[in-house]
Amino acid sequence: MKKLLFSMALTLLSANGFAQEILGKWLTEAGDAQVEIYQEGNTLNGKIIWLEKGPDTKDSHNSDKSLRNRNLMGVHILSGLTKKKDRWEGGKIYNPKNGKTYKCSIWMDGKDLKVRGYVGFLHETQTWKRK
Repeated sequence: MKKLLFSMALTLLSANGFAQEILGKWLTEAGDAQVEIYQEGNTLNGKIIWLEKGPDTKDSHNSDKSLRNRNLMGVHILSGLTKKKDRWEGGKIYNPKNGKTYKCSIWMDGKDLKVRGYVGFLHETQTWKRK
């Protein structure tokens, strides 16, 4: 019984340790936005905390016309990512440059964060740098 409890505790700690690598502030590949990734329960989410164009930049490409006047600062662009082996998957990423939302997965590649948005078998992967 002690071995089982110890094994379960190690599993939980290793999952949390894996998340710790990803948590924090990341500069997008284009360098025009900074995203803070944080954990809520068993999921990872991310929101915009800095924009090169300034805090009053609007979400002008949003497919929902009623959201086009909102500021992008604070918008949650990553949501619902859950741990699967060495990646966080099953979530969504919002691309404010075209106003579309895609399925998403993220993972560490050395010190960098790989962020992949995809539709079906088509995908694009970006490399984000720690801020």
